[in-house]
Amino acid sequence: MSWPIGILLFLATVIAMEGFAYVMHRWVMHGFGWFLHESHHRPRDGHWELNDLYAVIFAIPSITLIAGGVQFGWWPGAIWIGAGIAAYGAIYFGFHDVIVHRRLPTRYLPKSAYMKRIVQAHRLHHVVETKHGTVSYGFLVAPSPETLKAELKCRDRRGVRKATLTEPRSVEQA
Repeated sequence: MSWPIGILLFLATVIAMEGFAYVMHRWVMHGFGWFLHESHHRPRDGHWELNDLYAVIFAIPSITLIAGGVQFGWWPGAIWIGAGIAAYGAIYFGFHDVIVHRRLPTRYLPKSAYMKRIVQAHRLHHVVETKHGTVSYGFLVAPSPETLKAELKCRDRRGVRKATLTEPRSVEQA
């Protein structure tokens, strides 16, 4: 397979993975797979949560395709597709775990309108603690925060996490 075709296949896979991630997040993680994903909508105790098993599950096709292409002589496109899946996983990890949830220390602050939009969309996804009623299932493509807030308001804020204070309020604020 030529390099230009391989690179196109790789890029197409990375792009298609956003659609795959949306479907998996919307109908699997917030569906029958909630028993693992629920841990991600609760405060984490320690470094790991059950939801982290999804990273292992989603890495299996990537590893299989790359190994099949390299070790077993499968169609060469399998390597490019496997690499595209792995690249999306790396992008997801950087955005979701490092930037949004700060599971690794970083000084990065979103400055571009795009980054601010997707970070805020993901945070709005997390204001709902329940399996149903949340908004914004994508990771790299998201509706505007205004649209998401309006959608939450239309749902009468069912399942929305109660506000908590991070600092004690003064008597004047109470």
